[in-house]
Amino acid sequence: MTLADVINVLEAAYPPSRAESWDAVGLVCGDPAQDVHKVLFAVDPVPVVAEEALDWGADLIVVHHPLYLRGTTSVAATTYKGRLIHDLIRNGVALYTAHTNADVANPGVSDALARAVGLTGDLVPLSPLPDDPWRGLGRIGSVPEMTLGDFAKQVLAGLPATSWGVRVAGEPSRPVTRVAVSGGAGDSLLGTARAAGVDVFLTADLRHHPASEFVETGGPALIDAAHWATEWPWLRSAASILTSGGVNVETRVSATVTDAWTKGY
Repeated sequence: MTLADVINVLEAAYPPSRAESWDAVGLVCGDPAQDVHKVLFAVDPVPVVAEEALDWGADLIVVHHPLYLRGTTSVAATTYKGRLIHDLIRNGVALYTAHTNADVANPGVSDALARAVGLTGDLVPLSPLPDDPWRGLGRIGSVPEMTLGDFAKQVLAGLPATSWGVRVAGEPSRPVTRVAVSGGAGDSLLGTARAAGVDVFLTADLRHHPASEFVETGGPALIDAAHWATEWPWLRSAASILTSGGVNVETRVSATVTDAWTKGY
């Protein structure tokens, strides 16, 4: 298979046109005509992931987060990002990003998160796209009735371990059946989660003041997990989409923890 073959399948599932205008998605480096036999999936394009790819003999790394989100005027090897690009190109490894276009996909990042923490039944977007009610940010689903405390333990068990763990805002005995989730930073969806009438909203990177005001004014309970952990379940989904799309390659999901927070005290 060529890199172009792989990209065609990825972009059918995650159309670049669905990415936010500020985003940077697609092929970062690599020749579309090059052969691809091994594809590594990871959340972050960081040196430790590049090292894993080189050690495994990958031809392509598919990541969720962009390497150059805000653009650059240089890829000189004097910076860590430039060095990463040099190492990849020198070893014939391509780099591809699916970011906000994977967030709103069906299935996308939040579908994978929802299933990882035990949501069942049909999933619907928390914030649907205006032109497609089955695509959008976040997902709403259900769990068998349980307490908020028990659901938090279920979330902890369903996500990869990080020093962050999970933080809960709400009475642990509060009953939970209807749940909203959103992989990655979810501050912008707090009001949407309140309007949806869910019992709890699981996301990442919640800030003190918005979260405090949300719970003090009668919003749903909140569960705040590590950003990396909420997006990691998508990697298996993306790998499965690639291989089920007729692309004959070997895939591997990186288990390397690239969360920025490495130790809790």
